[in-house]
Amino acid sequence: MKNETKTVTFGIIGAGRIGKLHADNLLSRVEGVRLKAITDPFLDEEWAASRNIPVTGKDHRIMLDDPEIDAILIGSPSVEHAPQLIECAEAGKHIFCEKPIALDPEIIRNALAEVDKSGVKLQVGFNRRFDPNFSAVQQQVSSGALGEPHIIRITSRDPAPPPADYVAGSGGMFLDMTIHDFDMARFLSGSEVTEVHAYGAVLVDPEIGKAGDIDTAVISLKFANGALGIIENSRKAVYGYDQRVEVFGSKGTVLADNNTPTSMVIFNESGTIRDKPLYFFLERYEKAFVAEMKAFVDAVREKTPTPVSGNDGLATVLIALAAKQSLKSGKPEKVDSI
Repeated sequence: MKNETKTVTFGIIGAGRIGKLHADNLLSRVEGVRLKAITDPFLDEEWAASRNIPVTGKDHRIMLDDPEIDAILIGSPSVEHAPQLIECAEAGKHIFCEKPIALDPEIIRNALAEVDKSGVKLQVGFNRRFDPNFSAVQQQVSSGALGEPHIIRITSRDPAPPPADYVAGSGGMFLDMTIHDFDMARFLSGSEVTEVHAYGAVLVDPEIGKAGDIDTAVISLKFANGALGIIENSRKAVYGYDQRVEVFGSKGTVLADNNTPTSMVIFNESGTIRDKPLYFFLERYEKAFVAEMKAFVDAVREKTPTPVSGNDGLATVLIALAAKQSLKSGKPEKVDSI
């Protein structure tokens, strides 16, 4: 039975776009929590003051020794995630960490070992698992309603490409963008990815190619349970944020289509008119961001496992690295085990 009286007090490291999003959710959309502190080397003090956050600063270490803070949300640049995760674990703080934990599997394994040693909770920010549509698809699969999964198909296309300077430090498309789709493939299939074969091209922005990355990809997957998968990505869909999944099984298929501002459809002599997909991830996954935080708070309060573990974060990086190797070799590549 839930203990509704326990308030979970948070601190947040990083007050960029994702940190501010989580802060606003904790302040107004998640019950039973208190946001006490937020830090960022370039903190928007005016924004923090407008939210009445009691403790602000540039150095996250002010939170580590605060006995009132139960959990710390890491929303800093990716390169800082693993060191900060270790610091939080050593301080006995439960941790919600945005993806990726790191781009090097050994760094991730070392950080996870420190978490295990400390006994704190860790949840990785794969918010798409908590999208109501995708969650409903997964429930159909896990319930056996579709029989044995045969094919998992994931379409993920951004509305506009990121700047080339961002791409250069992102770890590449597979570790930055497709990592969410690799997690969704594991989530929907209920199985581990054992092999990938990746094709990539620069078809959207030549500057992305100059930065050493691709902007368009098709990736074939093999799963341990025998199922096959297809992920296709683009950095630019002119009509909006294109996010669709399908699982085809021995007893049928289940699909989740794009979210749109309204479900209105106009039929007239010119044709059929409906809304474009929601334009950006903040809109598309608004409910998912709230749901993942509620799940983390429940795990902390009830002392139960988090729904997205550190090993889930490691598994996606291993798949992404195999995909990068496949793109380079032109051949299918095996995925290292966790």
